[in-house]
Amino acid sequence: MQATGGVNLNRLAVFVAVVEAGSLSAAARRLGLAKTMVSAHIQRLEAEVGASLLLRTTRRQSLTDAGEAFYEAARRIVLDAQEAISAAGRETAEPRGTLRVAAPNDYAASVVAPVAVQLHQRHPQLKVELLAGDRVVDMLKEGIDVAIRAGRLADSGLQATRIGSFTEWVVASPLLFEGRAMPRQPQELARLPFVALSVLPQPLTWTLTSASGRARRTLRFEQVMSANTSHAVRSAVLAGGGLAVLPDYSVKAEVAAGRLVKVLPEWSLPESGIYAVFPAARHRPQKVRVFLELLRLRIGQQGIADALAPVAD
Repeated sequence: MQATGGVNLNRLAVFVAVVEAGSLSAAARRLGLAKTMVSAHIQRLEAEVGASLLLRTTRRQSLTDAGEAFYEAARRIVLDAQEAISAAGRETAEPRGTLRVAAPNDYAASVVAPVAVQLHQRHPQLKVELLAGDRVVDMLKEGIDVAIRAGRLADSGLQATRIGSFTEWVVASPLLFEGRAMPRQPQELARLPFVALSVLPQPLTWTLTSASGRARRTLRFEQVMSANTSHAVRSAVLAGGGLAVLPDYSVKAEVAAGRLVKVLPEWSLPESGIYAVFPAARHRPQKVRVFLELLRLRIGQQGIADALAPVAD
């Protein structure tokens, strides 16, 4: 496709991919092109524009001053083109290509991965790349179509929609209470060893509310160990390392099987939201919409299953 002034518009997409991926090699992998072809596109684009856009060394690349301004304009053009194509065919076209989804480790394993399998079964031409991790990803730089985030959202230029909720549970292994009485009041928890999830803003301070809602107790736990993923925290708790506060979706199976116990079940921690987050766009791609439909369906089915499940003694 040729633009006014002799600039090939296809090369704008290649240029944007190179900037956002951080290197020619990474952009080539994302675009499914040979690195030599990506390099040739950039060289020809610079010739068409009449200015150097990228400074490249063997170790890194950076934008020139002209490249900074050109990138912002090129990115808007590419996004507008992608949105126009998506809007034109979103009602009838079969989803295809690759959907890149980022989600927290436990939520990715327990909820998102089964949805990804079901999504591919329904739409064989659509592949899913699931990136599990508890860090907050840079969606534009890493080419993420949708990210699942739990808890409070930081202010950003991203769009978000609430897709569900979760509660934190105080849990422990039955091993912890061998030779100890089970706690019956919140203040008793502070004397027990605690395994903290270090990525939280305040991993040791939690406020519990009684079943009636009239009593609240804020506790500071005694940390004996910390880890930066909920999976590692859960493993330490299963080994009898101490109490932990973990999301219900990450420990429901262990509690149901008796490998963990919910401590002080008559006291609760605040409910938090689960959100799907997207780069800002006027039109949401169909592959994202069909993924969210299945994700909401699974969350709804899990809610019904929980409501019908027998209550443990």
